[in-house]
Amino acid sequence: MEFLSQMWSLLGLLTILQNVLPTQLLSLLHSLWQSLQDSITPYSYFDVPEFLGSAAVEPNALYRHVQLYLHRSLLLSSPPPPRLTLSLPRSVAAGAGASAAPAPPSVSLSPNHSVADTFSGHRAVWTHHADTLQDSLEERRSFSLRLPKRHAAAVLPAYLAHLAAAADHLERSSRARRLHTNAASPRGAAAWASVPFCHPATFDTLALDPDLKARLLADLTAFAEGREFYRRTGRPWKRGYLLHGPPGSGKSSLIAAMANHLRYDVFDLELTRVTTNADLRALLIQTTNRSLIVIEDIDCSLHLTGDRGLASERLHKRRKLHAAAYDDDSSDSDDDGGGNDADNHRGKVTLSGLLNFTDGLWSCCGEERIIVFTTNHVDGIDPALLRPGRMDVHVRLDACGAHAMRELAERYVGVGDHEMLDAAEDSIRAGAEMTPAEVGEVLLRNRDEPETAVTELAAELKARRNAADDLQWEDSAAELSDGSPTKKGRKGLGWEGKVRILGRLRSLTKSDSSRR
Repeated sequence: MEFLSQMWSLLGLLTILQNVLPTQLLSLLHSLWQSLQDSITPYSYFDVPEFLGSAAVEPNALYRHVQLYLHRSLLLSSPPPPRLTLSLPRSVAAGAGASAAPAPPSVSLSPNHSVADTFSGHRAVWTHHADTLQDSLEERRSFSLRLPKRHAAAVLPAYLAHLAAAADHLERSSRARRLHTNAASPRGAAAWASVPFCHPATFDTLALDPDLKARLLADLTAFAEGREFYRRTGRPWKRGYLLHGPPGSGKSSLIAAMANHLRYDVFDLELTRVTTNADLRALLIQTTNRSLIVIEDIDCSLHLTGDRGLASERLHKRRKLHAAAYDDDSSDSDDDGGGNDADNHRGKVTLSGLLNFTDGLWSCCGEERIIVFTTNHVDGIDPALLRPGRMDVHVRLDACGAHAMRELAERYVGVGDHEMLDAAEDSIRAGAEMTPAEVGEVLLRNRDEPETAVTELAAELKARRNAADDLQWEDSAAELSDGSPTKKGRKGLGWEGKVRILGRLRSLTKSDSSRR
């Protein structure tokens, strides 16, 4: 009782001193006490506030990194800390939808509680602080890190780099992604509209040649992990892909698989809705980092190959008008016509504008971006768009190969080894062509009857093989008759092909004479 009485007396004395002594003197005494504590303790402390500056309006990126890192550590730690905070915002719960799996709650460290971590053999302790401001309901939140004082200077930089990398990976793998498309805003300015991106395609579900799939995965992974490389070489952190092939060959599915692999947003740019080069630049500025910017059917979106010819024509017209000015000063009407033509052209998206979009100074306004062009006819694209630096990787997606056909059959109907699949593979090797979309459709409509599915697929491929053989025979027979190819650009038939055609003609002649 006597001890408690002395404690109460001391507390009362401290209260009286706090009310009597000046504020400046109290602050000085508090600072001296803190300095004494810091000199005695074997630990160093580092504070990470949620906001920066005296106004506390600028978010602290490091606070977000610590929050994400501890979120992952708390879920993996065993046993967990004694007190955690669970939260599920209403917007997240509503966005999950009735048919989707329920969104998991977010886990965070409760205020004024600590959690321990280990890095390079050293123990680090994180404490979450939440202080309510006087005469206000606002909270000031922060994290404090405790490290051994002897090793703090050596451990802290590497530990923060480790923390940032782990937080970046977690944010990339868990953030909700969006599919954007350009649409005119009510004021007429270029803008993006978006919906959640939920495409199920992945590289595991794509029926691609294994070597091509491995090359694409390696290139995408190297790009995503190449921050230091691009910074060291002075190159903008972007990459261009050109996907070309017939309709149904899987170009759109490959784009979705790329986005899902990298966890990027997708910006689907519809060039026919863009009126000027300035609008194109405005749309580029509005795209975010870690995104795929897609222009599908680039050869059909706009007529871009004539821009340089049009510019040459305008230059020739200006020279002609300039020469005529020395002979006759009354050339105002012609000059007005040329100016209107140039103004009309400036009001459209040009090849120059698209080149600046992909490889000019404006293309460097963000980082970690992939620009993807798709086309069914690569010959219809201006070569200036295809050079390295603009389209770095050219991917040809052709008809379904034997490996892809078997992979689709296994995935759709669960049949990986069947005599009909062997027959279908023989037809493919003999020249029969079906796109992955066509193969998938045959298997899809017979997914409940695997035997029927593979039989119908083999029959369809055999029919296409016979059709291709008949077409080749007709072309070759015509070439033998007149000595010239039937199609422009077709090479002459070799002696082996001529022998085959003559043998077939002989067999047809024998069969015709036997009928008589």
